[in-house]
Amino acid sequence: MSRIRLAIGLLVSVGLIAYLLTTVDLRQLAEQLRHTNPGLTLIGVALAPLGVWVRAWRWRFLFPPDNRPPGLGAAMMIGFMGNNVLPFRAGEIVRVYVVARRWRHGFWTVLGTVAVERLFDGLAIVSVLAVLALLIPVPPVFQWTALTLLVIDVVAVSALAVLAVAPDVARRLIARLALRWPTLDRRLTEGFDRFVSGLDGVRTPINVPPLLALTVLVWIMPALQGWVMLRAMNLDLPWLAGWVILAFVGLSVSVPSAPGYVGVFHYAAVLAVEVFGVPRSTAVGYALVLHASQIIPITLIGWLFLLREHVSLTTAAHVRPVEDEATPAR
Repeated sequence: MSRIRLAIGLLVSVGLIAYLLTTVDLRQLAEQLRHTNPGLTLIGVALAPLGVWVRAWRWRFLFPPDNRPPGLGAAMMIGFMGNNVLPFRAGEIVRVYVVARRWRHGFWTVLGTVAVERLFDGLAIVSVLAVLALLIPVPPVFQWTALTLLVIDVVAVSALAVLAVAPDVARRLIARLALRWPTLDRRLTEGFDRFVSGLDGVRTPINVPPLLALTVLVWIMPALQGWVMLRAMNLDLPWLAGWVILAFVGLSVSVPSAPGYVGVFHYAAVLAVEVFGVPRSTAVGYALVLHASQIIPITLIGWLFLLREHVSLTTAAHVRPVEDEATPAR
C-alpha cells in the first residue's frame, strides 16, 4: 500500500510540474528569473528557517511548564528537513524520535504534543481560507479541501477532548478489545497513557495565551515570506496576496505528492497569484523561487542538525515506538 501511495504521489508531482511548464513560455520564464531582486530574495530565504524556529518556540508550550524537553528547535528543523526528502511527511516521526531519544518521557508523549500542534494548524488554515473567501474568489478545489480538513479536524478535536477529559473510557475500551492478549493490552495501555500525558501542556491554563499568540505568529511568518518573495520577483501585490499564497499552499500539502510537496506546492502558488491577475509565466517563476527559498535553507540547516545528533534519517523515520520507550536519554 505504501508503494502505491508513493507512486500516486510521484505521478501527481510529475504531472503538475509538466503541466505548468507546458503552459508557459520558457524564455519568458528564464528572463523573469534573471531579474529577481537578490537582496529581497535573501530576506525571503532567511524568513523560512526563522518561521520554523517560531514553530519550535510554540511547541515548547505544548509541554507542561516544569517538564519541557531540550532541543526542540533542532528537532523541528530536522523534521521539516525530513518532510522535504522523505515520502509521507515522515519528518513528523523523525522529529518526534529526535526529541524522545533525549527525553525520558517517551515517543508517545511527544507524539501527543504533535497531534495537538497539527490540530491547531489545521483549524488555523481553514479559518484563514474562510476569511479569504469573503474577499477573493476561492477555486472550488480549495473549498472542498478546506471542508474535508475541517471535518477531519472537528472529529480529531472531539476525540482529543474525550481523551483529555475522560481517558478512563478509552482505557477500558482498549482493555476490552485486547482482553485475550495480555501483552498487547499492556503495550497499548502504556502507549495510550504516554500519549494522553502529551496533552498535559494544552490542558495547562498558563500555556494557553502564549500558544494562541504564537499560533498567530506561526502563520504570519509564511505569509510574510510569500509577500517578500513577491517583491523579490518584482510583483507589486498587496499584503493580502501573502495570505492567499499561504492558504492555497497550506491546503495543497495535504494532497499526495513527492517529498518536498513538489508539484502541488507550485500549482497552488500559481493559482494563488493568478487570483491577482499575474500572467502564467510570471506565476510559475514565482512558484519555483518561493519553493526553492523554503526547501533549500531548511533542508541544509536540518541536515547540519541531523549530523550533530548522530542519527540516521532512515532509522528515525522507521522507529518502533514501543522499543523506543525504553531508550535512555543521552
